[in-house]
Parts: sequence; structure tokens; C-alpha cells
Amino acid sequence: MKAKELPIYRVTYQLLEQVTKFARNFPRDMRLSLAGRLQEECLELVLLVYRANAARQGRRQIIGGILERVQVLELMLRLCRDLHLISTKQYASVVELTEQIGRQAYGWQRSSA
Repeated sequence: MKAKELPIYRVTYQLLEQVTKFARNFPRDMRLSLAGRLQEECLELVLLVYRANAARQGRRQIIGGILERVQVLELMLRLCRDLHLISTKQYASVVELTEQIGRQAYGWQRSSA
């Protein structure tokens, strides 16, 4: 199956889009540090989904990387909310996406056993 057809890919891409949109409104001093790091983590998450889908061996390790990135993103997004860089509504929206990604990745990991 092509990665673009996977539900986890679509949700991961939505997360990247949302983070990119609200990162534009970060204060200048946070744009390069926190906003840039958030975007990098989301982009790496999308790439890991591609890699996991294409992998013949080591898929479980790559999926483990996906799950780790999701946790890192959730922590960074919580910090953004606590610093009032994003609204509670934006936070709820992106955390719902990270939870969907996590659930799908766990299912993928179980089926890869």
C-alpha cells in the first residue's frame, strides 16, 4: 500500500499542516527555536511513516521512533499552550491528531509482530 493511502499518513500530514499554520503566529524569538523545532519534529514524523511503510526489516524500530516523536510533540505542544503561544482550541485539535497517530502506530506495531 502506498504511504499516501495510509490513514496514519493522512493524519500525520494534517498535523504538519496545522503546526505550520499556527507556528507563523509565534513571536519572533520563538519562531526559530520552538516553532522551527515543532515543524522539524512533524516533518520527521511524516518521513518515519513513509520509512515504516517501505521497510521490509526493522519496521518495529521505525514505528517505535514514530511513537517517541508523538510523545515529544505532545510535550512541546503542551509547552506552547502553557506559554499561550497557541489557544486551548488549537491545542485540543493537534493533540487529537497526535492521539490518532499514536493509536494507529500502536496497531501497526502489533500487526507487525
